[in-house]
Amino acid sequence: MEFERGDQPVALVSGSTSGIGEAVARRLAADGMRVVVHSRRSAEAGQALAVELGGAYVQADLAVEEEARGLVEAALDRYGRLDVLVNNAGISRPIPHDDLAAATPADWRHLLEVNLIAPWVLCTAALAALRRSPAGGSIVNITSHAGVRPKGSSVPYAASKAALNHVTRLLAAALGPEVRVNAVAPGLVDTPMTKDWAQAHELWRDRAPMRRPAQPDDVADLVASVIASTYLTGEVVVLDGGLNLT
Repeated sequence: MEFERGDQPVALVSGSTSGIGEAVARRLAADGMRVVVHSRRSAEAGQALAVELGGAYVQADLAVEEEARGLVEAALDRYGRLDVLVNNAGISRPIPHDDLAAATPADWRHLLEVNLIAPWVLCTAALAALRRSPAGGSIVNITSHAGVRPKGSSVPYAASKAALNHVTRLLAAALGPEVRVNAVAPGLVDTPMTKDWAQAHELWRDRAPMRRPAQPDDVADLVASVIASTYLTGEVVVLDGGLNLT
């Protein structure tokens, strides 16, 4: 989907200075959207990417509610509208599933704060603007196949993504038809964060029908398609190269 310059929608992509988020930001900008780039750190990289894409950059710690709300406010101050929210920012913490003592309450709180509560705060802060979007607002939550199957780097991580998948469905039912809400649930994606996950890479090469992990652009292509699909809402679209079939 491409847009004329005078009718450019605005997309806010959290966690967008590297990996999946950067690929999504680049794809939406290529489709003609004005993109708000975000990171918790990496301010220099974020500013450079925003300049390259002709967008804006905002630094914020999404675990702090005031900063999360401030991210949306900054986007609105800059552009006066918000049409698309991509909740990509998230964290992972590898903990063996059978080591229950290692998954401490602090781990649970931190993963839920960033992976579940922060997207909720961004959704609530952006809702009024999304409802005003001429073509209808769109929220895309980047979750994980670990939220669909009993997999993932840790039980708290998988639980946080499963919860966000269900929040996606609940919000879709509550916010339509003005705002559509969907989730994209990737399996392993080849990013700097996963480069040392040798066992996972081997699993995808050996068992997934596509015989490889996803690239960030694979996820970005699907996100763009979900945004463009104006009748699609309440769906959790798994993108794992067919590993779920095995």
